[in-house]
Amino acid sequence: MTKMFLAGIVCFLMSCGSTWAQTPTFSETDWPWWRGADRQGHAVGEQNPPTRWSDSADAKQNIVWKVPLADRGHGSPILLGDRVYLQVADKARDSQFLVCLNRDNGELVWEAVVHEGEFDATHQREPNTKASWASCTPATDGERVFVNFYFDKAVYTSAVSLEGELLWQQKLCPYQIHQGYGSSPTVYQNLVIASADNKAGGQVVGMDRVTGEVVWRHQRPKEPNYASPVVLTVAGKDQLILTGCDLVTSLDPLTGDVNWEIEGATTECVTTTVTDGTHVFSSGGYPDNHISAVVADGSGEVAWEVGTRVYVPSMLHKDGHLFMTLDAGVAMCVDCQTGETKWKARLGGDFTSSPVLVNDRIYAVNEKGKCYIFRADAESFESIGENQLGDSVMSTPTISGGRIYLRVGKQEGGKRQEYLYCIGE
Repeated sequence: MTKMFLAGIVCFLMSCGSTWAQTPTFSETDWPWWRGADRQGHAVGEQNPPTRWSDSADAKQNIVWKVPLADRGHGSPILLGDRVYLQVADKARDSQFLVCLNRDNGELVWEAVVHEGEFDATHQREPNTKASWASCTPATDGERVFVNFYFDKAVYTSAVSLEGELLWQQKLCPYQIHQGYGSSPTVYQNLVIASADNKAGGQVVGMDRVTGEVVWRHQRPKEPNYASPVVLTVAGKDQLILTGCDLVTSLDPLTGDVNWEIEGATTECVTTTVTDGTHVFSSGGYPDNHISAVVADGSGEVAWEVGTRVYVPSMLHKDGHLFMTLDAGVAMCVDCQTGETKWKARLGGDFTSSPVLVNDRIYAVNEKGKCYIFRADAESFESIGENQLGDSVMSTPTISGGRIYLRVGKQEGGKRQEYLYCIGE
């Protein structure tokens, strides 16, 4: 009996260990990290978010709720169950914090201070005007929420409980401001992974998501770069892909060991790469404008490269084609195999926010708050609608459960006021 009991305990512990090693799974109505559950900017499930909305005094339409936010931030919200999580930096309070909102009505559930003090101290260089002190999107494993912040000349990853308690904090590395900081964390199996490329020498770090203990560190070149690390299943295995610093890099996400690395990117990249299962697609804007298709099998082959400027907004992949919004306000569709441009269409304004794919519709918001909705069709450009909200949008919309969650700036009383909107029918 004793032996059978002990054997049962061993089997139970092994089962727990196996479960713990798996990447968490989520409901279709959750949005657990930057670019959604599939890390590709796709809204999952059958849903039908509005194509028309307005917050004007005389013509309000499809605004479920809006809540004011302190100061300024460019990170996107994430969704877990009936909660919304968003990073905020408030210079008036000298604090950077995570806010938790009720998903149904936008009411504040709690806020957790992550850093307090002079968080904006820099190495004598002010960030780009498109940057903010809260430009990262949180990530969750379903039990805690992870946030990246630049704070007083360094970058930290922190874990906050679902009740708003600060659980642990890990310093990634010192950080020298060049344009700003906006790399978001990602979750893989028992790890949370974060990066901090910068001119002082960056690092990519895999941390135990329960304890914050560093499992591995990978040194990066002394170059400014802003892309978020992303785990993609490509060429038959899970690979942690980083672009920028003049490299396209593939790491084993569990160990940080290099799978392969080639000179297939420019120095400064912002976009999070996507895959068609064979290639990973790098794009950047300094010093070179480029999109490249890197064969992700370790062969070092670059299938094609073009000099198109997709510097900040990340791309989308659907059915063998890349869909993108160029920084300069042009929508494009490109064949993944050849790099051939299928079509181009002028939208308008400049773009920082990344497009989001919902079924066969793409939602793309420019910096002035105009959202263009168009068909993800490789044959031709088809506009579905346009909507104006506020005066300033740098954040990427989160779309789930038929609703759109969008961080918007509006000029009110001669100053900018930021809001988080929930748009839905």
